[in-house]
Amino acid sequence: MENQYLTSDTLNVKNRAFLWGDTVKVSFFVRNGGLLMDEECYFFLMASMRKMRMNIPLTYTLEFFQTLFQKEMIEGKGIQHGIINFQVFRNNDELTLAKSSVSYFYEVVEMEDVLGVHEKLLELDLIKEINVNNNLLSNIRVHCPENIYGGIYAQENDLDDVILLNPNKRIARSTSGNLLFLEGDSIKVPKQSEGAYISPLMENFVTYLHKNNLADVQEHEIIAFESQKAEEILMISDEKGIFSVGKIRNKTFENSRFTELVENWKKSFN
Repeated sequence: MENQYLTSDTLNVKNRAFLWGDTVKVSFFVRNGGLLMDEECYFFLMASMRKMRMNIPLTYTLEFFQTLFQKEMIEGKGIQHGIINFQVFRNNDELTLAKSSVSYFYEVVEMEDVLGVHEKLLELDLIKEINVNNNLLSNIRVHCPENIYGGIYAQENDLDDVILLNPNKRIARSTSGNLLFLEGDSIKVPKQSEGAYISPLMENFVTYLHKNNLADVQEHEIIAFESQKAEEILMISDEKGIFSVGKIRNKTFENSRFTELVENWKKSFN
Protein backbone atom coordinates (compact mmCIF):
# COMPACT_ATOMS: atom_id res chain seq x y z
CA MET A 1 0.00 0.00 0.00
CA GLU A 2 1.29 3.43 -0.93
CA ASN A 3 2.02 5.75 1.98
CA GLN A 4 -0.29 8.73 2.30
CA TYR A 5 0.91 12.10 3.51
CA LEU A 6 -1.63 14.43 5.06
CA THR A 7 -1.21 18.18 5.36
CA SER A 8 -3.28 20.88 7.00
CA ASP A 9 -4.98 21.36 3.63
CA THR A 10 -6.31 17.80 3.58
CA LEU A 11 -6.80 17.26 7.31
CA ASN A 12 -9.36 19.03 9.46
CA VAL A 13 -6.96 20.61 11.93
CA LYS A 14 -9.80 21.36 14.32
CA ASN A 15 -10.09 17.64 15.07
CA ARG A 16 -8.21 17.25 18.36
CA ALA A 17 -8.97 13.53 18.42
CA PHE A 18 -6.49 13.08 15.58
CA LEU A 19 -3.98 15.65 16.83
CA TRP A 20 -4.02 14.99 20.58
CA GLY A 21 -6.26 12.02 21.34
CA ASP A 22 -8.67 14.54 22.89
CA THR A 23 -11.74 12.32 22.80
CA VAL A 24 -14.00 10.10 24.88
CA LYS A 25 -15.79 6.92 23.83
CA VAL A 26 -18.98 5.28 25.04
CA SER A 27 -20.89 2.33 23.62
CA PHE A 28 -24.63 2.09 23.03
CA PHE A 29 -26.33 -1.27 22.55
CA VAL A 30 -28.91 -2.40 19.98
CA ARG A 31 -30.95 -5.54 20.60
CA ASN A 32 -34.01 -6.74 18.70
CA GLY A 33 -34.09 -3.49 16.74
CA GLY A 34 -34.20 -1.24 19.80
CA LEU A 35 -31.78 0.53 22.13
CA LEU A 36 -30.81 -1.30 25.30
CA MET A 37 -29.67 0.41 28.53
CA ASP A 38 -29.70 3.69 26.60
CA GLU A 39 -30.25 5.82 29.69
CA GLU A 40 -27.29 4.28 31.54
CA CYS A 41 -25.06 4.69 28.49
CA TYR A 42 -26.17 8.28 28.00
CA PHE A 43 -25.38 9.27 31.59
CA PHE A 44 -21.99 7.55 31.32
CA LEU A 45 -21.27 9.65 28.21
CA MET A 46 -22.20 12.85 30.03
CA ALA A 47 -20.04 11.91 33.02
CA SER A 48 -17.10 11.07 30.74
CA MET A 49 -17.37 14.41 28.93
CA ARG A 50 -17.51 16.28 32.22
CA LYS A 51 -14.38 14.49 33.48
CA MET A 52 -12.56 15.58 30.31
CA ARG A 53 -13.83 19.16 30.79
CA MET A 54 -15.67 19.08 27.48
CA ASN A 55 -18.28 21.64 26.51
CA ILE A 56 -21.51 19.62 26.45
CA PRO A 57 -23.97 20.99 23.84
CA LEU A 58 -27.51 21.69 25.02
CA THR A 59 -28.70 19.46 22.18
CA TYR A 60 -27.01 16.40 23.74
CA THR A 61 -30.12 15.06 25.42
CA LEU A 62 -31.14 11.44 25.81
CA GLU A 63 -33.87 12.01 23.21
CA PHE A 64 -31.27 13.35 20.76
CA PHE A 65 -29.27 10.12 20.86
CA GLN A 66 -32.36 7.92 20.84
CA THR A 67 -33.59 9.64 17.67
CA LEU A 68 -30.14 9.69 16.06
CA PHE A 69 -29.52 5.97 16.46
CA GLN A 70 -33.09 4.92 15.80
CA LYS A 71 -33.32 6.81 12.50
CA GLU A 72 -29.80 6.38 11.13
CA MET A 73 -28.75 2.95 12.38
CA ILE A 74 -31.76 0.90 13.37
CA GLU A 75 -34.29 2.07 10.78
CA GLY A 76 -31.91 3.52 8.20
CA LYS A 77 -29.52 0.56 8.03
CA GLY A 78 -31.70 -2.16 9.48
CA ILE A 79 -29.46 -2.91 12.43
CA GLN A 80 -31.11 -5.47 14.71
CA HIS A 81 -28.25 -6.42 17.02
CA GLY A 82 -24.98 -4.63 17.58
CA ILE A 83 -22.79 -2.25 19.54
CA ILE A 84 -22.64 1.42 18.55
CA ASN A 85 -19.20 2.77 19.49
CA PHE A 86 -19.75 6.50 19.89
CA GLN A 87 -16.85 8.95 20.06
CA VAL A 88 -16.98 12.64 21.00
CA PHE A 89 -13.95 14.80 20.28
CA ARG A 90 -13.06 18.39 21.01
CA ASN A 91 -12.58 20.90 18.21
CA ASN A 92 -9.87 23.52 18.28
CA ASP A 93 -12.02 26.57 17.65
CA GLU A 94 -11.88 28.70 20.82
CA LEU A 95 -9.19 30.43 22.85
CA THR A 96 -9.86 28.11 25.79
CA LEU A 97 -10.32 24.38 25.32
CA ALA A 98 -13.14 24.18 27.85
CA LYS A 99 -15.23 26.43 25.61
CA SER A 100 -14.37 24.73 22.32
CA SER A 101 -17.16 22.98 20.45
CA VAL A 102 -17.32 19.21 20.09
CA SER A 103 -18.08 16.87 17.21
CA TYR A 104 -18.92 13.19 17.12
CA PHE A 105 -18.23 10.05 15.14
CA TYR A 106 -19.73 6.60 15.55
CA GLU A 107 -19.76 3.17 13.97
CA VAL A 108 -21.66 -0.04 14.66
CA VAL A 109 -20.34 -3.56 15.19
CA GLU A 110 -23.09 -5.99 14.27
CA MET A 111 -23.34 -9.27 16.16
CA GLU A 112 -25.85 -12.00 16.86
CA ASP A 113 -26.75 -10.77 20.35
CA VAL A 114 -24.98 -8.14 22.44
CA LEU A 115 -25.99 -10.03 25.60
CA GLY A 116 -24.74 -13.40 24.40
CA VAL A 117 -21.39 -14.96 25.23
CA HIS A 118 -19.22 -15.23 22.11
CA GLU A 119 -18.39 -18.80 21.11
CA LYS A 120 -14.67 -18.08 20.91
CA LEU A 121 -12.78 -18.79 24.13
CA LEU A 122 -10.12 -16.17 24.74
CA GLU A 123 -6.49 -16.88 25.49
CA LEU A 124 -4.91 -14.20 27.69
CA ASP A 125 -1.65 -13.55 29.45
CA LEU A 126 -0.32 -11.01 31.90
CA ILE A 127 1.83 -8.20 30.60
CA LYS A 128 4.25 -6.73 33.10
CA GLU A 129 6.43 -4.25 31.21
CA ILE A 130 3.64 -1.65 31.17
CA ASN A 131 0.83 -0.80 33.57
CA VAL A 132 -2.29 1.36 33.59
CA ASN A 133 -3.04 4.18 35.99
CA ASN A 134 -5.79 4.08 38.58
CA ASN A 135 -6.90 7.71 38.69
CA LEU A 136 -10.07 9.59 37.74
CA LEU A 137 -9.51 9.21 33.99
CA SER A 138 -8.53 5.54 34.10
CA ASN A 139 -12.16 4.45 34.45
CA ILE A 140 -13.43 6.09 31.24
CA ARG A 141 -12.57 5.26 27.65
CA VAL A 142 -10.06 7.91 26.63
CA HIS A 143 -6.86 7.71 24.58
CA CYS A 144 -4.69 5.02 26.19
CA PRO A 145 -1.34 4.06 24.61
CA GLU A 146 -1.19 1.10 26.99
CA ASN A 147 -4.18 -0.41 25.19
CA ILE A 148 -2.44 0.01 21.83
CA TYR A 149 0.81 -1.51 23.09
CA GLY A 150 -1.07 -4.36 24.78
CA GLY A 151 -3.07 -5.09 21.65
CA ILE A 152 0.08 -5.32 19.52
CA TYR A 153 1.77 -7.49 22.16
CA ALA A 154 -1.23 -9.85 22.11
CA GLN A 155 -1.14 -10.14 18.31
CA GLU A 156 2.58 -10.79 18.22
CA ASN A 157 2.26 -13.54 20.84
CA ASP A 158 -0.83 -15.25 19.36
CA LEU A 159 -3.06 -14.07 22.21
CA ASP A 160 -6.55 -12.61 22.10
CA ASP A 161 -5.89 -10.00 24.77
CA VAL A 162 -3.66 -9.22 27.74
CA ILE A 163 -4.31 -8.55 31.41
CA LEU A 164 -3.11 -5.11 32.44
CA LEU A 165 -1.86 -4.41 35.95
CA ASN A 166 -1.87 -1.13 37.85
CA PRO A 167 1.25 0.45 39.43
CA ASN A 168 0.67 -1.69 42.53
CA LYS A 169 0.99 -4.84 40.38
CA ARG A 170 -2.66 -5.72 40.88
CA ILE A 171 -5.14 -6.61 38.14
CA ALA A 172 -6.90 -3.62 36.58
CA ARG A 173 -8.53 -4.93 33.38
CA SER A 174 -7.75 -6.18 29.90
CA THR A 175 -7.18 -3.84 26.95
CA SER A 176 -10.79 -4.41 25.87
CA GLY A 177 -12.81 -4.57 29.06
CA ASN A 178 -13.30 -5.78 32.61
CA LEU A 179 -12.58 -9.21 34.04
CA LEU A 180 -14.81 -11.18 36.42
CA PHE A 181 -13.33 -14.09 38.36
CA LEU A 182 -15.62 -16.91 39.52
CA GLU A 183 -14.44 -18.99 42.47
CA GLY A 184 -16.95 -21.10 44.37
CA ASP A 185 -20.09 -19.03 44.88
CA SER A 186 -18.22 -15.72 44.68
CA ILE A 187 -17.45 -13.47 41.73
CA LYS A 188 -14.52 -11.11 42.25
CA VAL A 189 -14.30 -7.93 40.20
CA PRO A 190 -11.37 -5.46 40.32
CA LYS A 191 -12.37 -2.18 41.95
CA GLN A 192 -12.65 0.92 39.80
CA SER A 193 -9.99 2.44 42.06
CA GLU A 194 -7.68 -0.30 40.75
CA GLY A 195 -8.02 0.95 37.16
CA ALA A 196 -11.07 -1.01 35.97
CA TYR A 197 -13.39 0.59 33.44
CA ILE A 198 -16.80 1.97 34.33
CA SER A 199 -19.07 -0.31 32.30
CA PRO A 200 -22.86 0.07 32.00
CA LEU A 201 -22.97 -3.45 30.54
CA MET A 202 -21.12 -5.05 33.43
CA GLU A 203 -22.94 -3.01 36.06
CA ASN A 204 -26.29 -4.19 34.70
CA PHE A 205 -25.10 -7.80 34.78
CA VAL A 206 -23.74 -7.76 38.35
CA THR A 207 -26.80 -5.84 39.58
CA TYR A 208 -29.00 -8.59 38.15
CA LEU A 209 -26.93 -11.27 39.90
CA HIS A 210 -27.08 -9.42 43.20
CA LYS A 211 -30.81 -8.72 43.13
CA ASN A 212 -31.61 -12.34 42.29
CA ASN A 213 -29.11 -13.81 44.77
CA LEU A 214 -27.42 -15.78 41.99
CA ALA A 215 -23.87 -15.02 43.11
CA ASP A 216 -21.92 -13.13 45.73
CA VAL A 217 -20.32 -10.32 43.72
CA GLN A 218 -17.44 -8.59 45.47
CA GLU A 219 -15.17 -5.75 44.43
CA HIS A 220 -11.58 -6.66 45.29
CA GLU A 221 -7.96 -5.77 45.03
CA ILE A 222 -6.77 -8.77 43.03
CA ILE A 223 -3.13 -9.77 42.76
CA ALA A 224 -1.94 -11.23 39.49
CA PHE A 225 -1.57 -14.78 40.86
CA GLU A 226 -5.28 -14.93 41.72
CA SER A 227 -6.13 -15.18 38.03
CA GLN A 228 -4.76 -18.73 38.21
CA LYS A 229 -7.01 -19.62 41.16
CA ALA A 230 -10.29 -18.80 39.42
CA GLU A 231 -12.55 -21.57 38.15
CA GLU A 232 -14.03 -19.42 35.38
CA ILE A 233 -13.24 -15.96 34.01
CA LEU A 234 -15.57 -13.70 32.05
CA MET A 235 -14.55 -10.61 30.11
CA ILE A 236 -17.21 -7.94 29.57
CA SER A 237 -16.31 -5.32 27.00
CA ASP A 238 -18.74 -2.50 26.22
CA GLU A 239 -16.87 -2.12 22.93
CA LYS A 240 -16.75 -5.77 21.79
CA GLY A 241 -19.23 -7.82 23.84
CA ILE A 242 -19.03 -10.70 26.31
CA PHE A 243 -16.38 -13.43 26.19
CA SER A 244 -15.32 -16.43 28.25
CA VAL A 245 -11.64 -16.79 28.99
CA GLY A 246 -10.44 -20.28 28.14
CA LYS A 247 -6.73 -20.10 28.92
CA ILE A 248 -4.12 -18.03 30.76
CA ARG A 249 -0.62 -19.44 30.30
CA ASN A 250 -0.88 -23.15 31.16
CA LYS A 251 -4.14 -22.87 33.10
CA THR A 252 -7.42 -23.65 31.31
CA PHE A 253 -10.83 -22.57 32.54
CA GLU A 254 -14.37 -23.84 32.31
CA ASN A 255 -17.16 -21.56 31.08
CA SER A 256 -20.46 -23.36 31.86
CA ARG A 257 -21.48 -21.49 35.02
CA PHE A 258 -20.82 -18.01 33.68
CA THR A 259 -22.59 -18.94 30.44
CA GLU A 260 -25.64 -20.04 32.41
CA LEU A 261 -25.64 -16.83 34.46
CA VAL A 262 -25.42 -14.70 31.32
CA GLU A 263 -28.26 -16.69 29.70
CA ASN A 264 -30.48 -16.09 32.75
CA TRP A 265 -29.62 -12.38 32.66
CA LYS A 266 -30.45 -12.24 28.95
CA LYS A 267 -33.88 -13.77 29.55
CA SER A 268 -34.70 -10.95 32.00
CA PHE A 269 -34.81 -8.53 29.04
CA ASN A 270 -37.38 -10.54 27.09
